[in-house]
Amino acid sequence: MHLEFLPPYSPELQPAERLWSILDEPIANRTFEKIEELEQVICARCCVLLKQCDFIRGLTHFHWWQAAKA
Repeated sequence: MHLEFLPPYSPELQPAERLWSILDEPIANRTFEKIEELEQVICARCCVLLKQCDFIRGLTHFHWWQAAKA
C-alpha cells in the first residue's frame, strides 16, 4: 500500500469539502437532546440538497451528481 498525501489546502482535490458549509446550516449553533433529533435534521437537509442538483454540481463540479439515487 502506498499513501498519497494531499496538499494542506486543496479544495479542487476534495470537492465535497464545499458541501459542509451548506449541510451544517440547520445544525450550527444548536443543541439536540437526542442523537435521533440530530439525525432527523441532517436527513431532512440532505433531502433538500438532493433536489438542488445544479446548485450542488456548481459547488463540486461532480458531473455524476444527477445519476446518484437518494
